[in-house]
Amino acid sequence: MEKVKSILPWPLRIIISFLFIISAIAKMYPSPYFAISTFEVKQLYPLGFSDTIAPYFSRFLIGIELALGILILQNNFLRKIIIPATILLLAVFTTHLTIVTIQDGGNSGNCGCFGSLLPMTPIEAIIKNVVAMALLVYLLYLLPKEANGNRNFWFLATVTLASILALFMLAPIQPASHFELAPGTSIETDTIPAENNTITTPIDAVGKTEKKDSVKSGDTQKTMQKTAQTTILTEPAPRKSGYAKFFAKIDNGRKTLCFFVPGCDHCRQAAKELTELKQKNADFPEVSIIFMNEEADLIPDFFKEAGAEYPYTIVEVIPFWNLLGPKTDTPGVKYLWNGNTYKYYNGITDKKFDPVDYQKLINKPYSELAPKK
Repeated sequence: MEKVKSILPWPLRIIISFLFIISAIAKMYPSPYFAISTFEVKQLYPLGFSDTIAPYFSRFLIGIELALGILILQNNFLRKIIIPATILLLAVFTTHLTIVTIQDGGNSGNCGCFGSLLPMTPIEAIIKNVVAMALLVYLLYLLPKEANGNRNFWFLATVTLASILALFMLAPIQPASHFELAPGTSIETDTIPAENNTITTPIDAVGKTEKKDSVKSGDTQKTMQKTAQTTILTEPAPRKSGYAKFFAKIDNGRKTLCFFVPGCDHCRQAAKELTELKQKNADFPEVSIIFMNEEADLIPDFFKEAGAEYPYTIVEVIPFWNLLGPKTDTPGVKYLWNGNTYKYYNGITDKKFDPVDYQKLINKPYSELAPKK
């Protein structure tokens, strides 16, 4: 038994260290600024962090996570500070994930524990955290009491500070773009004032009129010709979508607005499918693309694979995620008509872009469209 107690702590420490170091590194995959910015928008903004605080908090959090992964392999204040701090951090994560699971369900979505390197649902993350906390508690039981020599606090402080500074160096905080929206802000704005909010079709095109004649009053017969025109709308009332700052004519007529990342394979596939649809439809809604400024040098290759080039603009990482919207992911494809959004495909799961569905959608007259989404 004593032999087991002397051997087992090191495998446990290595396992915990591996989990924390990999978790910190994964939050910087595939590139530090992109990954950390995505973590901020997807994980911190929904918690109420402002766009001013989130960049600092994210780097401190990942830095501490990295430091704990390193420090659990040394002996200074291991029982009194490092293991309790590691358990506390896991407990905070688990509490947050439990709340998310209760509110939104925990069987879908990525909790962000391992970034995009290893997507994990909240329930899976909770199980992982509980197992890790159990191992840490058992490790406390196995470890002997610390010797007086294992109390170099400055070593802990140096490793922690170095880890945090490394995060700030690998992913420097960039100034906010003028295109950036506040967290939770919708890109769609209020409708155009009522006096401009009616689109009618000329009566010759509609072909429906009603006439009421021969209105009598007492002995005097007066004939009043009243023509009431029943108008059938053939397109939706105009609306300011909020995208006109990117594409001046985006709110005029039917449009296809895409949110793509140049190096994203799923985005390239969606662009390719749009090109195939466009080639089969002469009246296909004009395609415009908002690219994330991540691997922007791949845009020429993106269009080559898509089979066509389209008007585009490039937006910084955080403003891009804010434009895409909360709880959404790339590739994003919107069907706009006079600034109204009638369909929003996004991600690679149940809401992903479906070319067959989109073909049916754009062929529908306005009268058959579901209320705008």
